[in-house]
Order: sequence, then structure tokens, then C-alpha cells
Amino acid sequence: MPHRRHVLRAAAAAAAPLLGATPMTAAEPEQKAVQHGRVKQSVVFWCFNARGDKWDAEKTCAVAKDLGLPSVELIGPEHWPTLKKRGLTCAIAPNGMPGAPYMRGFNNPAFHAENLDRTGKMIDACKDAGFPSVITFVGYKWPNPDDPKSGSIPNDEAVKNCVKGLKELARHAEKQGVTVCLEHLNSRDGSDPMKGHPGYQGDDLDLCADILRKVGSPRVKLLFDIYHVQVMHGDLIRRIDEVKELIGHVHTAGVPGRGEPDDGQEINYPAVMRKLVGVGYAGYVGQEFIPTRDPLSGLRQAVRACDV
Repeated sequence: MPHRRHVLRAAAAAAAPLLGATPMTAAEPEQKAVQHGRVKQSVVFWCFNARGDKWDAEKTCAVAKDLGLPSVELIGPEHWPTLKKRGLTCAIAPNGMPGAPYMRGFNNPAFHAENLDRTGKMIDACKDAGFPSVITFVGYKWPNPDDPKSGSIPNDEAVKNCVKGLKELARHAEKQGVTVCLEHLNSRDGSDPMKGHPGYQGDDLDLCADILRKVGSPRVKLLFDIYHVQVMHGDLIRRIDEVKELIGHVHTAGVPGRGEPDDGQEINYPAVMRKLVGVGYAGYVGQEFIPTRDPLSGLRQAVRACDV
């Protein structure tokens, strides 16, 4: 027969739920999405501001804080006081180019002066704010980026032009202690202006890596966008190994479709995150997916998947 004290303990445990003593109730706050924190995650503002629920800066910052994230990124300087108020950083800032900034990049000398001026000013703003990096782009391969019939800049010429422009930008970035990150984008998906960029000349990861190695600056790095690399190349884990010393920033999204990086798409995000940690990557990972359902639940799930 069980000891009397054991019987009393069992009875007390059975009664506890009735007394509201032990289980978490639906009214209690949910645990923060970040539990490990080995991967520093960031919310990409445009994804949640431009479509669907159209979160403003205040809401996006509040969500980031509630989820345990340290950053909201690709958000303009007019919103930086809101980030500061919440104790957040901007992991990577826009480059200041108007319109679709990925169209007019350093592959075309016609846009060097404007890129150097606008990106240089953003570097200065990041220096003053204490933010780490600014985005930049290769650009579209057509001399007139709005006209696919205007010809094509040869790849070797594009590399030479990018190296020249980025070396000049690197001098300013090095002086200010801010990193410029060149983004690789896919040119295969033409279904939506933000899912792919037909005509983008930096669609080959090897070409982007070649540019960066020729620039040779610790302040000019690669924006390794997992979604875009998967669409163009696949073989993500080996690709990370090949360019690990160049990676300055990382973006996510599910493939295909640039939706949530959940179990309904083809990338094994926990494995990719573990690889990044394994190669010593200590920068930020920006959640840059386009929500297809409730954005908050999708973001929470994405953050958990990347929190390895």
C-alpha cells in the first residue's frame, strides 16, 4: 500500500488545476519567440508595412521587442527615433536611392555619382546613429534599367564597374566604421516585383563574390539572401562555406513564393541557421518574407525556426 504522504501529494497535484495553481492559462503571456539567441534576428520593415496589415513603425518596433528581437531593418532615418525609443537597432539601412534601388547600381557608371552621394550620406547617418550597415546593389544589366531593349552590360565590364565604384565607397565606409553589404538577387521569378528581379546582373553568387574579393575591403561585404540563393543556385550549406568570409548580412524567406519560412516550403531553416553559427557568422538575420497569413503568427513561427 502506498505511503500516506504519497497519497496526499498525488491528491494535491490532481487538485492544483482546479485551484489555478500550476498550469499556464490562455490569459497568461506567451513565452518570447527567442529562447537561444545565438542568431541575432531582425524584422524587415517593408514586408510588414507595404502589404496586408500595413504595420507602421510603432507597431513593427513593438512586435520586434515583444518577440525578443534586437532590430528592425531597411527602415528610413525618419523612423529611427522610434527604434531608439524602443532600444532597437537598424541592422541594415536602405541606401537612399529612390524608387527601386536594386535597378540602378554600381555596374553602370552612369549611376556611380548618385550611389556614392546617397549611400555615403546613409553611411554618415548610420555612423551618427550607431547602426552597423547599409545595403547596396549591382544593378540591372540594361544600360537603361527601365528598358530591356537598351542592350546589355557585359559581365566582365559590370564587375570592373562595380569594383571601381565600391572601392571608392569603401574608403568612406572604412573611415566611418560602417559596413556596406552588396545583395545577390534572383532573376528567375518574374511573378511579382518583390519575388524576383529579371534583369538583375548580380544574380550569380560567384559574380558577387568575385566583385567583393576584388574590392578587398573589410567594410564591403555580401548580403547572403537565403531565398534568392536557393532560387538561383540551391546547395545552400555548401554555398555558405564557399563565401563565409564575405557574409555581412543574411535575409530569409520561404521557397517558392517568398512566403513564410515554415514547413510548407523547401528550405530547412534550422539546418541553414546552424551552418551560419558553425562558420562563425555573428551578424544579423533579417526576416524578409511576404506574409501570406496572419503576419504576427507567421513572424513568430519564422523567428522560432531560426532560433537554433
